[in-house]
Amino acid sequence: MTARNRTKTLKKVEVVRCAIYTRKSTDEGLDSDFNSLDAQREAAEAYIASQKAEGWTFLPDRYDDGGFSGGTMDRPALRQLLADVEGGKVDCVAVYKLDRLSRSLLDFARLMEMLESHGVALVSVTQRLDTSNSMGRLTLNMLLSFAQFEREIIAERTSDKMSAARRKGKWIGGIPVLGYDIDPAGGRLVVNEEEATRVRAIFDLYLEKESLLETVRELNRRRWTTKRWITKKGLERGGVPFEKGNISRMLTNMIYIGNIQHRGSVYPGEHEAIVDEKVWEQVQKMLGRNGTAGGRASRNKYNALLRGILWCSPCETAMYHTYTNKGDRRYRYYVCGQAQKNGRDSCPTKSIPAGEIERFVVERIKGIGADPKLQEKVLETIRANVKGQLDELDCERRTISKDLKRWSARVKRLVGSSSKGRDRKSGAAALVDLQGRIESAEGRLGEINKRKAELESSRVDEKELNIAMENFVPIWDTLSPREQARAIQLLVERVVYDGDMLSITFRPSGIKALIEEG
Repeated sequence: MTARNRTKTLKKVEVVRCAIYTRKSTDEGLDSDFNSLDAQREAAEAYIASQKAEGWTFLPDRYDDGGFSGGTMDRPALRQLLADVEGGKVDCVAVYKLDRLSRSLLDFARLMEMLESHGVALVSVTQRLDTSNSMGRLTLNMLLSFAQFEREIIAERTSDKMSAARRKGKWIGGIPVLGYDIDPAGGRLVVNEEEATRVRAIFDLYLEKESLLETVRELNRRRWTTKRWITKKGLERGGVPFEKGNISRMLTNMIYIGNIQHRGSVYPGEHEAIVDEKVWEQVQKMLGRNGTAGGRASRNKYNALLRGILWCSPCETAMYHTYTNKGDRRYRYYVCGQAQKNGRDSCPTKSIPAGEIERFVVERIKGIGADPKLQEKVLETIRANVKGQLDELDCERRTISKDLKRWSARVKRLVGSSSKGRDRKSGAAALVDLQGRIESAEGRLGEINKRKAELESSRVDEKELNIAMENFVPIWDTLSPREQARAIQLLVERVVYDGDMLSITFRPSGIKALIEEG
């Protein structure tokens, strides 16, 4: 054989630069001398060394993600690896197992698309998988499909098990509620007598005050707080002041009458009731009558036009309607809540006669009907208000969507861990907590979508505003005091007073509501 022929036979072997990627879901044990990441890398190095004849060599750079879930792509080492792939520094990515790279079929498809677009192969050391050929790619898709199917089946079984426990009235975890403790032995609810007495007092207080806002004010005056509890990690949670949201959830919680609610159905619970069922029903009826106004409309005894919508600008707090009697005469006032709570010296606005400010607001609204330029400004303000609210709702929806994606990834990771028998008890508790968060977030998304639809349908044009404002003047004097208060509550969202100037913000849906109610 001539030298020329020998040159043709001994073809030069091309170098294949292999990047080794390792991942561990938790940071447990990473501080040891030889951890899981080291074991994964050692196995990958051994495999690459066995392919030395093919020109394979591993890169010295380490791509290690310790304490990161495989259900998300947001991992520092993975980001660096993908950047090096785009930079043309990598020919092959080696992993110990496929799930080290990702646990999501969708994310895996995106990763594979990127790797293939840059001519980079993927090798699974323990699964003898090589995507540099068509058979390897087919095997990869089959393995990932079955892996995702297994995780989803486990998730469904876990959900079914929790639903079955709920139907039997069992407590399966979640945030503790005021009035009960969680039995550490059996995971069931046991009555906390001291807190139960306070719960019954709160129900009675609402029946007395007939208003969520007044109930909250009294509870905060007494310095009562929500349930205070300690997590398994020893962290203190809860113990925050009451506000309309959490007091409303508390008053409608069926746990207090011994029931468990799950997915719209009610089941008898294993725990003891601490609120009389008749009292609970009375509270529900009153909440239904009062609606979202929290009792404002039903308790507006003196037909205060600006009750609940007048705010003190310097203190950024509501101004409350009150009165004083001198002889046979009654004098009505609106008083700043800050001044009422901390003394008149704490607020520059202090108080204002009710009749005076109410007449000013009414005359201001009547003036809009006679001034086209003022109507145009009002219309611009209403539209800006609607847009601002829609933007806020969109922002909140994006935040909730991100949270749902993150929580869903954690659920997949926990389900994967439970299928391997790793700390099933703590994993089940975490799953219940995550499920509660997800259900609550999905419920809030429904509320956001409903509110957005209401705002979209409340858009007002020039003609509708003109009709409403022109009709306001002749109709106003024919209304009873209660109807006048109702009209103002429909039309005006907020009146802000700084002691000298007033600004009126119209309710986006108020114009149409006023027209519909005549």
